[in-house]
Amino acid sequence: MSRDVAVVAFAQTPMVRRVEDANEVELVMPVVTEVLRATGLGIADIGVTVSGSTDYLMGVPFSFVGALDAVGAWPPIEESHVEMDGAFALYEAWVRLQLGDIDSALVYCFGKSSPSASLAELLTLQLDPYVMAPLWPDALSVAALQARAGLDAGLYTEADMAAVAARSRAAAASNVFAQLKGSPPAEALLQEPYLVAPLRRHDCPPVSDGSAAVILAAGDTARRLASRPAWIRGIDHRIETHSLGARDLTTSPSTVAAARGAGAFGQEAGGVPTAGVDVAELHAPFSHQELILRAALGLPDDVSVNPSGGALAANALMVAGLVRIGEAAARISSGEADRALAHATSGPCLQQNLVCLLEGE
Repeated sequence: MSRDVAVVAFAQTPMVRRVEDANEVELVMPVVTEVLRATGLGIADIGVTVSGSTDYLMGVPFSFVGALDAVGAWPPIEESHVEMDGAFALYEAWVRLQLGDIDSALVYCFGKSSPSASLAELLTLQLDPYVMAPLWPDALSVAALQARAGLDAGLYTEADMAAVAARSRAAAASNVFAQLKGSPPAEALLQEPYLVAPLRRHDCPPVSDGSAAVILAAGDTARRLASRPAWIRGIDHRIETHSLGARDLTTSPSTVAAARGAGAFGQEAGGVPTAGVDVAELHAPFSHQELILRAALGLPDDVSVNPSGGALAANALMVAGLVRIGEAAARISSGEADRALAHATSGPCLQQNLVCLLEGE
């Protein structure tokens, strides 16, 4: 039986197109300071620190080592880093807390995409290095292949994709941290030209810079640090082959497996989430990917999906997944929701997926 662990604090920076003259420390320090202040903890009180980022975005080696200056060089800390989104760093911290010898963890992540001359081409480096990468397809073209597969299979329409984008941008209007706020109606979006057919600009995520941080705590420590902790009732992540030709891009079996591992399904495997899920924050950088994820998770229409605006409104790489968990937890802590599902992805075409089930007491 797993140990009870909760999200007790969450902070994120405003997501913007470009952060001028800010290094990794300057990106991370504000959010680390905010979550520590919210809980009253100092760095010496944190049992383990785990971060998520990638040097490819920052353009310098070992940028994650430099970022540690944001938490200070003294006292010495137990620290780990994952070359992935901060949501996967949170999973590592959750596992570490299961050992029982510490009661708190700090998780932070940062991503600065703006220095890249062509972010879409940079992401080609995550493809299969033997077959796909030498062809050098950019990230938008790869996502377009996935979107076209779903359209040709009759699983959704371009109007469905535009509706996702319109709803996401409208929801982001009330989110002070979102980058893109407000949107024309779906009918008007469909009149826009293709960026990479069948994707239009509104179907794709904005280039974003930003950071986020979360504090996890176990048992009575969580109850002491937060008036309404967001308890992690289940968390799991799964991966699919990096060979795009060996996958059915219209579905997401790794999301189904991760949801099942996190206990997000009811008695019937592949059925709807357990009763009472009020909010689902889905890390869907492209509009069609939200439709794929909704189908994989069996989300009913009465579940509020991405009330924050989601990754279509702000998509700082290495950060947007942790933000999904943080946004879901924040709604539980505020009393807006009692049970929430958060999802994070990494890799091309939803290759790796994490599902986290959160609940308030």
